[in-house]
Amino acid sequence: MDSDASGDVIVVGGGVIGLTTALELVGTGRRVRVWTRDPTPLTTSAVAGALWWPYRIDPVERVADWSLRSLRVYEELAARPGPAGVRMAEGVHADTVLEGLGPWADGVAGLRPATAAEYGGGAGLWARLPLIDMPVHLEWLKDRFLAAGGHVEAREVTDLAEAGAAAPVVVNCTGIGARTLVPDDSVRPLRGQLVLVENPGVDTWFTGGGDSPDTSTYFFPQPGRLILGGTTQEDDWSLEPDPAVAEAIVARCAGVRPEIAGARVIGHRVGLRPARPEVRVERERAPWGGVLVHNYGQGGAGVTVVWGCAQEAAGLAVS
Repeated sequence: MDSDASGDVIVVGGGVIGLTTALELVGTGRRVRVWTRDPTPLTTSAVAGALWWPYRIDPVERVADWSLRSLRVYEELAARPGPAGVRMAEGVHADTVLEGLGPWADGVAGLRPATAAEYGGGAGLWARLPLIDMPVHLEWLKDRFLAAGGHVEAREVTDLAEAGAAAPVVVNCTGIGARTLVPDDSVRPLRGQLVLVENPGVDTWFTGGGDSPDTSTYFFPQPGRLILGGTTQEDDWSLEPDPAVAEAIVARCAGVRPEIAGARVIGHRVGLRPARPEVRVERERAPWGGVLVHNYGQGGAGVTVVWGCAQEAAGLAVS
């Protein structure tokens, strides 16, 4: 390896975890390259809803810090003009009470029980939270990274040692790909299917129904569309939309907001959330002798913890 490559870092993975980590790294003055198999619009991250909320993610004590760090970044992005694709939006978490939340809830302003007018289906929690338009946000991240001197290369990696041969520091942000690349058998897909419809006038988000694929119900108003969900299907690798599942998603969402029933369907999306018993943000000495930092396993809460995880992973990579 050339001596002038001593500051090089390769981030493997071009989704929201990889791009945010790369952006944090390039800010330290390192020469950073992102190797990604899929172009930004085709990553799993581009499919996400994407509402900030700690959801099915451990370890609790680290998640609280990562989540609140990310929340502060989103609040700042939402407050400034620009194309970041982040805004603060109001909505209701059904079947949720303040007492059931983790210690992170103390850092979220304005959480309160929903009124009957806001949600008439029982207990609910009203919140004003970051809602991220992921296709826009991912392009914003990539553009900022490139403007800071970073490079994005289309490259499918079949062994992390390939990156290790090209740079002394490798950061693994491969999501579901970590199952085979690390390899890490604890990484499992949580299949999420969404339906995109023309928005019939819904301006608040909603989540409810728990984690079951048969009851999970959520909708997120995004520019030019209303995103309806969803499913949480464990160990299902199919990327093909299931028409019956799509019909059931629309019906569940229409049960909350009847006007959704007549909304014109404009698209279907499927993504595989990279679930793991605990998120892995960790540094190790790589088998090839370099530094290997892992940042994966965020499941369906990637956008919730991404900035906190990226800051920690970047720190591990340059320490």
